[in-house]
Amino acid sequence: MATPSHRRSLRTRRTIVVTAAVAAAGVGAGYLVLNANAAGTSVDLYHQTLAAKDGWASSGTGTTGGAKADAAHIFTVSTRAQLVKALGSASDTTPRIVKIKGTIDANTDDSGKKLSCADYSAGTGYSLSAYLKAFDPSAYGTSKLPSGTQEKARAAAQVKQAKNIVFKVPANTTVVGVPGTKAGITGGMLQVQSVDNVIVRNLTFAATQDCFPQWDPTDGDSGNWNSQYDAVTLRGATHVWADHNTFTDAPGLDTSDPTYYGRQYQIHDGDLDITKGSDLVTVERNQFTNHDKTMLIGSSDTDSVGKLRVSIHHNVWKGIVQRAPLARIGQIHIYNNYYDTTALNGYTLLYSVNSRAKAQVVAQNNYWKVSASQKLGKLFSGDGTGSIAGSGNLVNGTATDLVAAYNAANSKKLKTTVNWTPTLTAGLETSAKNLPTELATTTGAGVLK
Repeated sequence: MATPSHRRSLRTRRTIVVTAAVAAAGVGAGYLVLNANAAGTSVDLYHQTLAAKDGWASSGTGTTGGAKADAAHIFTVSTRAQLVKALGSASDTTPRIVKIKGTIDANTDDSGKKLSCADYSAGTGYSLSAYLKAFDPSAYGTSKLPSGTQEKARAAAQVKQAKNIVFKVPANTTVVGVPGTKAGITGGMLQVQSVDNVIVRNLTFAATQDCFPQWDPTDGDSGNWNSQYDAVTLRGATHVWADHNTFTDAPGLDTSDPTYYGRQYQIHDGDLDITKGSDLVTVERNQFTNHDKTMLIGSSDTDSVGKLRVSIHHNVWKGIVQRAPLARIGQIHIYNNYYDTTALNGYTLLYSVNSRAKAQVVAQNNYWKVSASQKLGKLFSGDGTGSIAGSGNLVNGTATDLVAAYNAANSKKLKTTVNWTPTLTAGLETSAKNLPTELATTTGAGVLK
């Protein structure tokens, strides 16, 4: 197997989220959403805010998104053009609520006409066949990145696609799917960059694809095709709550990708990447499925020290290959997640959690479902500098020290102590045993009403 790449390819109102029976028994029997505010009246889905102590995003000023939006800044959208208009300027900090009704296809023009990769490459001079001929390793070599006419053309075509499918989210914004409408975005990317206070909920992000991956012969031991566009990308963002979303490559699964230069022509990047000094993020009750590089925390080993504080809880990871998450530098709390490592649609697990670049990870009360052939030493990964502490993790219902299993099988050991103690732990369940059944019906898009 080729070496995997770890590069970045390119409060007056509260929602109290609790798990039934947690307070009494410490285990999850079901999921409730209770709305409360000072006046005792209910708060609708669109105005709900992150509960107190619910992960890192509740720190400081908390995360309220567009809860304070006036009537003029509450939008219901069902097309790409409407979504662009509703989001407005990325520099406008006016609170807004954007309700997505139905599925928006990002690869459409302003009139709704479907756009193809050929439409984006038109006029740039790019063609895949010419690109493959120009950078064939047997002639071009393997020591430098592509450059020249075809690389410039590829980059130009990629810019054209980006202008169409990247949606820039401003500060103080809630983007939420309308219940019962199969709300989501196909082929697009929400970009939360250098802004504060954003909520993303109840949406399915599907088939986010790069028409123009770049070949990098220096990436890994055999080179790699690297794509742009995460389904949701956080870059220098703070106070972000991602809740009850579904992330999937379907229907464009990796098994349909061709192979060039002996490597998969990878058109997918991350599902939810948290990079460039992003901080104070809570990721909860999402489903990640049918995907390779799922979640990257920290874009490089020199990303921002003192930031990248992320809480990841009550999510389902099923049919994923790696990065659940890959964590660098920050303080990351991973708790009450369910990892089903069964191979699905060609997606076969490489590892679940990777702690590197001195990351300080606490993995607590998670549940792994594994087959008899799965080696426990491969559920975790690291570079010899990262830490994973924690307890209460179960494998097929049995308490298992996964750090010890990893360290017994690898020379680059995971450290077992961290320099911080999680305190923002609302909803933490003291046992993971019920997670497979509980999270099956309480996670992902379409659950919230």
